[in-house]
This record gives sequence, C-alpha cells and structure tokens, in this order.
Amino acid sequence: MGLHEGEIAVGEGLVRGLLAAQCPEWAGLPLARVGAGTENTMYRLGEDLLVRLPRTVEKGLALRKEQEWLPRLAPALSCPVPEPVHAGTPTGAYPARWSVYRWIEGAEAGPDSVRDWAAFGADLASVVRELHGIDLMGAVRAGDLSWYRGGGLRECDGWVGEYFDECRAVAGAELDVDTLERLWRAALALPGPRGPHVWLHGDLKPTNLLVREGRLHAVIDFGSLSVGHPDAEHSVLWDLPAAARHAYRDALGLDDETWARARGWAIAVGVSGVAYYWRTFPAFVAECLARLRAILADATGRG
Repeated sequence: MGLHEGEIAVGEGLVRGLLAAQCPEWAGLPLARVGAGTENTMYRLGEDLLVRLPRTVEKGLALRKEQEWLPRLAPALSCPVPEPVHAGTPTGAYPARWSVYRWIEGAEAGPDSVRDWAAFGADLASVVRELHGIDLMGAVRAGDLSWYRGGGLRECDGWVGEYFDECRAVAGAELDVDTLERLWRAALALPGPRGPHVWLHGDLKPTNLLVREGRLHAVIDFGSLSVGHPDAEHSVLWDLPAAARHAYRDALGLDDETWARARGWAIAVGVSGVAYYWRTFPAFVAECLARLRAILADATGRG
C-alpha cells in the first residue's frame, strides 16, 4: 500500500532503467535499496553515490530546490550536506524529478550511534546557527521556498484541529491528546514570531542527522528547504533525549515564547503524522508517538 495518493511504484528495475537512459556511466554499478521515508525512496549506487526518488510527482519538485541551493549553501556550513551530481528528468515510466548525490557515510542519530547527547545537541545548535545566518542571496518566502513550517502557527489551526480529532480517535487510549491540544492552544495564544526570515532546513529529525565516531557529522535531505521564521526548526528537539534538547536550547539562548511555539509545531507535526499515517506507515507513527510522549513528559516535569 502506498503512503500518498498518486504514489509511483519504484523498484530496482525502474531505477536501473532511469540510470541506463540518463547516466549510463553509472548503470552497471551495484544498486541496493537503503531506505524509504514519507517522501522519498533511496538506493545506494556503487560505493560513492545515492539515488533519491520521490514518491509522487509533487514531491519531486523539492529536489529542484536542493539542486539550485545546496551548492550555494554548502560552503557556509561546517558539516557535510548532500551534493547533487545529477538532476534526473521525468520519463513515461517515472513521471517525477529524481536526483543522484554523493554518498555521505554515517549512521542515523540514535542511542547506538551518539556518544554524548548534550554534545550532540550543542553541535546541532551550531549547525542551525550557521544555516540561519547565511545570507538569503535574494531568496524570499515564495513559491517552493514558502513551506508551511516557516510561517505562523495560527495559519495551520484549521487542519491541525481536524488532526487532533483523528489522533484522539486512533491513539486516544495511549496518548493524552487533551493535554497536547491544550498546549497547542496555549502556543496559538502567544504573539507570533518576530525577526527576519532565515534559511530553514525544515525537517531536522534524527533520520536526517548522520553521526560518525559518536558526534554529529552531516545533515541530509533538504527537500523541505524554505525561507521563513525559525520556530518550527526547533520542533524536532523532542525527537531527541532531554540532554540534547536542553543543550540545544541553552546554546541558542531560546526564550520561553520561542520554545513554546516550537513545542506547538512539534505537537502539530506529531499529531498530524499519527493521524495521516496510522494505517500505512507504522514506523513513522511510532516516531510521532515518541515525540508526543516526550512533550507530555516535559510538560509534567518528567522530561
């Protein structure tokens, strides 16, 4: 079962056909599926390359942003980020954009890879500070650089409210959805974000943070790259242990209002993820539930 309406079926034969037609110099290299997220399926190509194929035509538009902006952002960042080496074009068999990147070695951030969570949180804060400090180079919050997470919470209240009801229906027995909704409403009541727009990664969850020798090494998947206010950038901290979360907040000096709005974003994304993917992507639902439980633990003084 696919995750989205209009999802394109992807298999090794399709990928090899795309390579043979558009970059035959790589068509004979070993090919192995290495993962699939909510938006892309990934194949490792040989030792040094990665093929990323969006699940739908619409999600393929995000790759254009990476191809345009990552080469311009990378020099200002102290950690590796994806390096596009081929911009794949749509075909009759695969009607979406796709990309080939340099392979970045590393393990996803987790208890088996991170040596010191407080140091990891501080390292992540340093990368976020660098990214948010890069000149916009003429980019504005418009078109494919205007993703919703760079805006205000109030703009999302309508659809988030519907997802609270759906989340309560499917997970209410194991999750205190009422408290989560109260925290969301409290965030909505705060003044909106102030300050200039900045570059945003948009989805700094652990699966997009690669670790080597116990420390943060690289940040991947800039498909949600946008320009906007940074509150939602901090929301993924509830996907990490409390030590990382607190070190990150301290390193960036985030005030209470910013932190509460970031928590509101974390709730919105978590609740919508549980409701939308409940029957189709159990692993992602588990990630969302863990995030929401961490928020509840923080709110009750247990986190």
